[in-house]
Amino acid sequence: MTDQPADVLPYSDFDAACRAVLAQLSERTGLGLWMMTRTEGEDWIVLQAEGDRYAVTDGDIMRWADSFCSLMVVGEGPQSAPRAAEVPSYRKAPIGRQVPIGAYVGVPVMRVNGELFGTLCAIDPEPQPEALNAELPLVRLFARLLGSILEAEMHAVELTRKLQAVREEASLDPLTGLLNRRGWNERVAIEERRARRYGSPATVAIIDLDRLKEINDRRGHEAGDELLVRAGQALRVAMRETDAVARIGGDEFAVLCMETGADAGWRIENKIRSALAMAGVEASLGWSARDPSQDIGSAVIEADRLMLEEKRASRREAKSD
Repeated sequence: MTDQPADVLPYSDFDAACRAVLAQLSERTGLGLWMMTRTEGEDWIVLQAEGDRYAVTDGDIMRWADSFCSLMVVGEGPQSAPRAAEVPSYRKAPIGRQVPIGAYVGVPVMRVNGELFGTLCAIDPEPQPEALNAELPLVRLFARLLGSILEAEMHAVELTRKLQAVREEASLDPLTGLLNRRGWNERVAIEERRARRYGSPATVAIIDLDRLKEINDRRGHEAGDELLVRAGQALRVAMRETDAVARIGGDEFAVLCMETGADAGWRIENKIRSALAMAGVEASLGWSARDPSQDIGSAVIEADRLMLEEKRASRREAKSD
Protein backbone atom coordinates (compact mmCIF):
# COMPACT_ATOMS: atom_id res chain seq x y z
CA MET A 1 0.00 0.00 0.00
CA THR A 2 1.40 3.41 -0.97
CA ASP A 3 1.74 6.18 1.57
CA GLN A 4 -1.10 8.66 1.44
CA PRO A 5 -0.91 12.39 2.25
CA ALA A 6 -2.28 13.28 5.67
CA ASP A 7 -5.10 15.39 4.23
CA VAL A 8 -6.85 12.36 2.70
CA LEU A 9 -6.62 10.02 5.70
CA PRO A 10 -9.62 9.62 8.07
CA TYR A 11 -9.59 11.61 11.27
CA SER A 12 -8.52 9.54 14.24
CA ASP A 13 -11.48 10.42 16.44
CA PHE A 14 -14.27 12.87 17.25
CA ASP A 15 -11.82 15.27 18.88
CA ALA A 16 -9.66 15.51 15.76
CA ALA A 17 -12.68 15.87 13.47
CA CYS A 18 -14.01 18.74 15.63
CA ARG A 19 -10.67 20.52 15.45
CA ALA A 20 -10.66 20.30 11.68
CA VAL A 21 -14.28 21.46 11.33
CA LEU A 22 -13.81 24.45 13.63
CA ALA A 23 -10.60 25.47 11.86
CA GLN A 24 -12.29 25.22 8.45
CA LEU A 25 -15.36 27.21 9.52
CA SER A 26 -13.22 29.84 11.21
CA GLU A 27 -11.12 30.32 8.10
CA ARG A 28 -14.14 30.30 5.78
CA THR A 29 -16.36 32.71 7.69
CA GLY A 30 -13.89 34.85 9.60
CA LEU A 31 -16.15 34.81 12.67
CA GLY A 32 -14.45 35.57 15.97
CA LEU A 33 -15.30 32.34 17.83
CA TRP A 34 -16.41 28.88 16.72
CA MET A 35 -17.31 26.29 19.35
CA MET A 36 -18.29 22.66 19.72
CA THR A 37 -20.34 22.48 22.90
CA ARG A 38 -22.21 19.98 25.05
CA THR A 39 -25.27 20.66 27.17
CA GLU A 40 -25.59 18.93 30.53
CA GLY A 41 -28.34 20.09 32.84
CA GLU A 42 -27.82 23.81 33.45
CA ASP A 43 -24.26 23.69 32.13
CA TRP A 44 -23.09 24.62 28.65
CA ILE A 45 -19.67 23.01 28.27
CA VAL A 46 -17.17 24.20 25.63
CA LEU A 47 -15.53 21.02 24.35
CA GLN A 48 -13.46 22.91 21.78
CA ALA A 49 -13.07 26.55 20.79
CA GLU A 50 -11.46 28.22 17.76
CA GLY A 51 -10.90 31.97 17.59
CA ASP A 52 -9.16 34.79 19.42
CA ARG A 53 -11.79 37.53 19.77
CA TYR A 54 -13.31 36.19 22.98
CA ALA A 55 -11.73 34.86 26.16
CA VAL A 56 -13.23 31.39 25.66
CA THR A 57 -11.14 28.22 25.74
CA ASP A 58 -11.63 24.45 25.78
CA GLY A 59 -13.30 23.29 28.98
CA ASP A 60 -15.03 26.57 29.83
CA ILE A 61 -18.48 26.24 31.38
CA MET A 62 -21.33 28.71 30.96
CA ARG A 63 -25.04 28.73 31.76
CA TRP A 64 -27.04 27.01 29.04
CA ALA A 65 -30.10 29.16 29.71
CA ASP A 66 -28.07 32.34 29.07
CA SER A 67 -27.03 31.33 25.56
CA PHE A 68 -28.40 32.08 22.11
CA CYS A 69 -28.15 28.35 21.43
CA SER A 70 -30.71 27.52 24.13
CA LEU A 71 -33.19 29.75 22.29
CA MET A 72 -32.21 28.41 18.89
CA VAL A 73 -32.83 24.74 19.73
CA VAL A 74 -36.42 25.42 20.89
CA GLY A 75 -37.19 27.56 17.84
CA GLU A 76 -37.19 30.93 19.59
CA GLY A 77 -34.34 32.26 17.48
CA PRO A 78 -32.91 31.62 13.98
CA GLN A 79 -29.89 29.42 13.32
CA SER A 80 -28.25 32.30 11.48
CA ALA A 81 -28.44 35.91 12.67
CA PRO A 82 -25.97 38.17 10.82
CA ARG A 83 -27.32 41.08 12.91
CA ALA A 84 -28.12 39.45 16.22
CA ALA A 85 -29.40 42.66 17.82
CA GLU A 86 -32.32 42.66 15.38
CA VAL A 87 -33.61 39.36 16.78
CA PRO A 88 -35.74 40.18 19.87
CA SER A 89 -35.01 36.94 21.74
CA TYR A 90 -31.27 37.24 21.17
CA ARG A 91 -31.31 40.90 22.12
CA LYS A 92 -32.79 39.95 25.51
CA ALA A 93 -30.55 36.91 26.13
CA PRO A 94 -28.27 37.28 29.18
CA ILE A 95 -25.14 36.29 27.27
CA GLY A 96 -25.56 39.33 25.04
CA ARG A 97 -25.15 41.53 28.11
CA GLN A 98 -22.03 39.65 29.17
CA VAL A 99 -20.08 39.85 25.90
CA PRO A 100 -20.62 41.80 22.66
CA ILE A 101 -22.37 39.66 20.03
CA GLY A 102 -23.00 41.26 16.68
CA ALA A 103 -23.58 38.04 14.72
CA TYR A 104 -24.50 34.45 15.55
CA VAL A 105 -24.65 31.06 13.82
CA GLY A 106 -25.63 27.87 15.60
CA VAL A 107 -27.09 24.44 14.85
CA PRO A 108 -27.87 21.51 17.16
CA VAL A 109 -25.73 18.37 17.28
CA MET A 110 -28.05 15.44 17.94
CA ARG A 111 -27.74 11.86 19.16
CA VAL A 112 -29.35 9.16 17.04
CA ASN A 113 -32.06 8.70 19.70
CA GLY A 114 -33.18 12.30 19.18
CA GLU A 115 -31.52 13.70 22.29
CA LEU A 116 -29.60 16.96 22.09
CA PHE A 117 -25.85 16.50 22.60
CA GLY A 118 -24.79 20.11 22.12
CA THR A 119 -24.27 22.71 19.42
CA LEU A 120 -21.89 23.74 16.69
CA CYS A 121 -21.98 27.51 16.90
CA ALA A 122 -20.19 30.79 16.32
CA ILE A 123 -20.35 34.43 17.40
CA ASP A 124 -18.61 37.62 16.36
CA PRO A 125 -18.50 41.04 18.04
CA GLU A 126 -19.53 42.79 14.82
CA PRO A 127 -22.67 42.42 12.67
CA GLN A 128 -22.01 40.49 9.48
CA PRO A 129 -23.29 40.71 5.88
CA GLU A 130 -26.42 38.78 4.91
CA ALA A 131 -24.10 36.45 2.99
CA LEU A 132 -23.49 34.70 6.31
CA ASN A 133 -26.87 32.98 5.87
CA ALA A 134 -25.47 31.18 2.83
CA GLU A 135 -23.03 29.32 5.10
CA LEU A 136 -25.81 27.70 7.11
CA PRO A 137 -26.22 24.55 4.93
CA LEU A 138 -22.52 23.80 5.35
CA VAL A 139 -22.69 24.30 9.11
CA ARG A 140 -25.69 21.96 9.29
CA LEU A 141 -23.82 19.35 7.24
CA PHE A 142 -20.78 19.56 9.50
CA ALA A 143 -23.01 19.24 12.58
CA ARG A 144 -24.66 16.09 11.23
CA LEU A 145 -21.31 14.58 10.27
CA LEU A 146 -19.86 15.31 13.69
CA GLY A 147 -22.97 13.82 15.26
CA SER A 148 -22.43 10.66 13.20
CA ILE A 149 -18.80 10.38 14.32
CA LEU A 150 -19.84 11.02 17.90
CA GLU A 151 -22.52 8.34 17.76
CA ALA A 152 -20.04 5.77 16.44
CA GLU A 153 -17.55 6.64 19.16
CA MET A 154 -20.12 6.57 21.96
CA HIS A 155 -21.27 3.15 20.76
CA ALA A 156 -17.65 2.00 20.77
CA VAL A 157 -17.24 3.36 24.30
CA GLU A 158 -20.22 1.29 25.47
CA LEU A 159 -18.72 -1.85 23.91
CA THR A 160 -15.36 -1.05 25.47
CA ARG A 161 -16.96 -0.70 28.90
CA LYS A 162 -18.52 -4.14 28.53
CA LEU A 163 -15.18 -5.58 27.41
CA GLN A 164 -13.48 -3.96 30.39
CA ALA A 165 -15.88 -5.75 32.70
CA VAL A 166 -14.70 -9.07 31.22
CA ARG A 167 -11.02 -8.17 31.39
CA GLU A 168 -11.10 -6.87 34.95
CA GLU A 169 -11.00 -10.31 36.56
CA ALA A 170 -7.48 -9.59 37.91
CA SER A 171 -8.89 -6.55 39.68
CA LEU A 172 -11.80 -8.29 41.38
CA ASP A 173 -12.50 -8.70 45.06
CA PRO A 174 -12.39 -12.46 45.69
CA LEU A 175 -15.26 -12.43 48.19
CA THR A 176 -17.91 -10.40 46.32
CA GLY A 177 -16.68 -10.67 42.73
CA LEU A 178 -16.88 -6.89 42.40
CA LEU A 179 -14.01 -4.60 41.45
CA ASN A 180 -11.42 -4.18 44.18
CA ARG A 181 -9.76 -0.88 45.10
CA ARG A 182 -7.21 -1.21 42.30
CA GLY A 183 -9.87 -1.99 39.71
CA TRP A 184 -11.99 0.91 40.95
CA ASN A 185 -9.12 3.39 40.67
CA GLU A 186 -8.31 2.20 37.14
CA ARG A 187 -11.94 2.52 36.01
CA VAL A 188 -12.27 6.01 37.50
CA ALA A 189 -9.12 7.12 35.65
CA ILE A 190 -10.36 5.69 32.34
CA GLU A 191 -13.81 7.24 32.65
CA GLU A 192 -12.37 10.62 33.65
CA ARG A 193 -10.40 10.74 30.39
CA ARG A 194 -13.59 10.01 28.46
CA ALA A 195 -15.54 12.57 30.47
CA ARG A 196 -13.03 15.27 29.58
CA ARG A 197 -13.19 14.40 25.88
CA TYR A 198 -16.97 14.19 25.53
CA GLY A 199 -18.13 16.33 28.45
CA SER A 200 -19.86 13.23 29.82
CA PRO A 201 -21.74 13.43 33.11
CA ALA A 202 -21.09 10.90 35.88
CA THR A 203 -22.54 10.08 39.27
CA VAL A 204 -20.69 8.41 42.14
CA ALA A 205 -22.27 6.68 45.13
CA ILE A 206 -20.34 5.54 48.21
CA ILE A 207 -21.99 2.94 50.45
CA ASP A 208 -20.81 1.84 53.90
CA LEU A 209 -22.45 -1.14 55.60
CA ASP A 210 -23.80 -0.59 59.09
CA ARG A 211 -23.01 -2.90 62.00
CA LEU A 212 -20.55 -5.17 60.15
CA LYS A 213 -18.10 -5.13 63.06
CA GLU A 214 -20.91 -5.91 65.48
CA ILE A 215 -22.00 -8.87 63.34
CA ASN A 216 -18.42 -10.15 63.10
CA ASP A 217 -17.98 -9.90 66.85
CA ARG A 218 -21.32 -11.47 67.80
CA ARG A 219 -21.91 -14.03 65.05
CA GLY A 220 -18.48 -14.60 63.57
CA HIS A 221 -16.72 -13.61 60.37
CA GLU A 222 -18.69 -16.08 58.26
CA ALA A 223 -21.85 -14.13 59.03
CA GLY A 224 -20.03 -10.89 58.21
CA ASP A 225 -18.79 -12.30 54.92
CA GLU A 226 -22.31 -13.46 54.06
CA LEU A 227 -23.55 -9.90 54.63
CA LEU A 228 -20.84 -8.51 52.33
CA VAL A 229 -21.73 -11.00 49.61
CA ARG A 230 -25.44 -10.14 49.85
CA ALA A 231 -24.65 -6.43 49.63
CA GLY A 232 -22.41 -6.93 46.62
CA GLN A 233 -24.99 -9.05 44.80
CA ALA A 234 -27.74 -6.52 45.51
CA LEU A 235 -25.63 -3.65 44.13
CA ARG A 236 -24.58 -5.56 41.02
CA VAL A 237 -28.14 -6.59 40.17
CA ALA A 238 -29.47 -3.07 40.76
CA MET A 239 -26.98 -1.30 38.51
CA ARG A 240 -26.47 -1.34 34.74
CA GLU A 241 -23.99 -3.67 33.09
CA THR A 242 -21.77 -0.71 32.17
CA ASP A 243 -21.77 0.80 35.69
CA ALA A 244 -18.68 0.20 37.82
CA VAL A 245 -19.47 -1.47 41.16
CA ALA A 246 -16.62 -2.03 43.60
CA ARG A 247 -15.77 -3.09 47.11
CA ILE A 248 -13.16 -0.48 47.97
CA GLY A 249 -12.70 -1.28 51.67
CA GLY A 250 -13.67 -3.75 54.36
CA ASP A 251 -17.31 -2.68 54.53
CA GLU A 252 -17.28 0.08 51.91
CA PHE A 253 -18.66 -0.12 48.36
CA ALA A 254 -18.62 2.34 45.47
CA VAL A 255 -20.71 2.78 42.32
CA LEU A 256 -19.83 4.83 39.24
CA CYS A 257 -22.60 5.56 36.73
CA MET A 258 -21.50 7.21 33.48
CA GLU A 259 -23.73 9.32 31.23
CA THR A 260 -25.90 10.17 34.25
CA GLY A 261 -25.73 13.54 35.98
CA ALA A 262 -27.14 15.27 39.01
CA ASP A 263 -30.70 14.99 37.70
CA ALA A 264 -30.41 11.18 37.95
CA GLY A 265 -28.63 11.10 41.30
CA TRP A 266 -31.74 10.71 43.43
CA ARG A 267 -33.00 7.94 41.18
CA ILE A 268 -29.70 6.10 41.54
CA GLU A 269 -29.78 6.56 45.31
CA ASN A 270 -33.33 5.21 45.54
CA LYS A 271 -32.42 2.22 43.39
CA ILE A 272 -29.44 1.38 45.62
CA ARG A 273 -31.35 1.85 48.88
CA SER A 274 -34.25 -0.29 47.65
CA ALA A 275 -31.93 -3.08 46.48
CA LEU A 276 -30.05 -3.16 49.80
CA ALA A 277 -33.27 -3.06 51.82
CA MET A 278 -34.67 -6.01 49.86
CA ALA A 279 -31.46 -7.89 50.61
CA GLY A 280 -31.76 -7.07 54.32
CA VAL A 281 -28.64 -4.92 54.33
CA GLU A 282 -28.42 -1.75 56.43
CA ALA A 283 -26.06 0.88 55.05
CA SER A 284 -25.21 4.58 54.93
CA LEU A 285 -24.99 6.22 51.51
CA GLY A 286 -23.78 9.41 49.90
CA TRP A 287 -23.75 10.40 46.25
CA SER A 288 -22.38 13.22 44.13
CA ALA A 289 -22.38 14.13 40.43
CA ARG A 290 -19.19 15.04 38.59
CA ASP A 291 -18.80 18.80 38.28
CA PRO A 292 -17.68 19.59 34.70
CA SER A 293 -15.07 21.97 36.11
CA GLN A 294 -13.57 19.26 38.35
CA ASP A 295 -13.24 15.49 38.01
CA ILE A 296 -14.70 12.17 39.08
CA GLY A 297 -12.21 12.00 41.94
CA SER A 298 -13.76 15.13 43.43
CA ALA A 299 -17.20 13.51 43.19
CA VAL A 300 -15.84 10.45 45.03
CA ILE A 301 -14.57 12.67 47.86
CA GLU A 302 -17.89 14.51 48.13
CA ALA A 303 -19.93 11.29 48.06
CA ASP A 304 -17.73 9.84 50.80
CA ARG A 305 -18.19 12.98 52.90
CA LEU A 306 -21.98 12.78 52.57
CA MET A 307 -21.93 9.08 53.43
CA LEU A 308 -19.95 9.75 56.61
CA GLU A 309 -22.33 12.58 57.49
CA GLU A 310 -25.29 10.21 57.23
CA LYS A 311 -23.50 7.54 59.26
CA ARG A 312 -22.72 10.01 62.07
CA ALA A 313 -26.34 11.20 62.09
CA SER A 314 -27.53 7.58 62.36
CA ARG A 315 -25.20 6.93 65.29
CA ARG A 316 -26.43 10.05 67.09
CA GLU A 317 -30.04 8.91 66.61
CA ALA A 318 -29.19 5.43 67.90
CA LYS A 319 -27.58 6.89 71.03
CA SER A 320 -30.53 9.18 71.71
CA ASP A 321 -32.90 6.20 71.54
